Amino acid sequence: MKSKKTNGSGICAAFDVIGGKWKAVILWELHVQPLRFGELKRALPDISEKMLIQQLREMETDGIVHREVFHEVPPRVEYSETKLGATLSASLAPLADWGDRHAKRVGAARTRTGSAK
Repeated sequence: MKSKKTNGSGICAAFDVIGGKWKAVILWELHVQPLRFGELKRALPDISEKMLIQQLREMETDGIVHREVFHEVPPRVEYSETKLGATLSASLAPLADWGDRHAKRVGAARTRTGSAK
């Protein structure tokens, strides 16, 4: 007997890791370079500190973000993407390209609609 495979199980597994409003955006920021917490917070001003901490912890648990503590005074913590996170970032690039194209189409459509009035 064949085991039943849920349709879209791969996409479901991916969204289990990056689902929600912030995880993909955080990973996208970390893809460029490792960042300290404050740098991430400044890059994402609309996220609360509590939510950023929670999302980073979940991403670390999922193995896509690495948290490195530097034992110096004052203490420093830096976040970076792991090798697994880099593969996920690479798969987000086509989605980001699609989003850019979509935003331009929507903007152009709104401009045409607004100028037609």
